[in-house]
Amino acid sequence: MEMIPLTPERKAQLDEYARRHGQDFAEALDDVLAAYLDWERQDFEEAVEGIRRGYEDVEAGRTRPAEQFLDELRRKYGFPG
Repeated sequence: MEMIPLTPERKAQLDEYARRHGQDFAEALDDVLAAYLDWERQDFEEAVEGIRRGYEDVEAGRTRPAEQFLDELRRKYGFPG
């Protein structure tokens, strides 16, 4: 097993996680890392899909002037104009 340097704070957090889940430290670290990597992959895929949809909207002409959009934001959230 490789050694991975952790800050004392991070080690304490992982120790607490392991205790709550009835795991040893290595199992807890593997679970937490796997959960984060799954979340990161899903977040990336959703971002790519959002960009793809936006690009398709632009290509299809489903756009509006930026000034119109910004005016709506200002009114909706009370931003100064």
